[in-house]
Amino acid sequence: MNESALGNTNLAQVAILVRDIEEARHRFAALLGQEPPKIIITQPGDEVAMTYRGAPSNAQCKLAFFSVGPVQLELIEPMGGASTWQEGLDQQGESVHHIAFWTDDMQKSVDGLKAHSAPMVQRGDMGDGQYAYFDGRERFGVVIELLERTRKARAMA
Repeated sequence: MNESALGNTNLAQVAILVRDIEEARHRFAALLGQEPPKIIITQPGDEVAMTYRGAPSNAQCKLAFFSVGPVQLELIEPMGGASTWQEGLDQQGESVHHIAFWTDDMQKSVDGLKAHSAPMVQRGDMGDGQYAYFDGRERFGVVIELLERTRKARAMA
């Protein structure tokens, strides 16, 4: 069996793009029998070294997370600026945006996904770690996100 191009196969989350996170978090809370989660507003992209399609981006979004077993259900409402979130909402409307996996070596995973025709389209710092999105829509039907808890170096496309 071959090594995973992702670095591992620990699924972290499934994310859905929404137009109105306030309404969506109540809708999903009712579906899941949970309390509506709090809404988190991300830092501006220029504060987290965010890039989108190779260029700096100051995009932000609103996030809400549900615990559904070992995986999170993430709701994302774009707040403006160039991003894969806004692109996805504009192109597909409210829909699944990505599936996310943990990695211990972001650059190795970036290179592995590149070899599978899934180029990095967005990245940013998140606390001591980082995230990166890969356009896997053509090959896998969905954007793939990688999450690294401790950033060794900023991922390069």
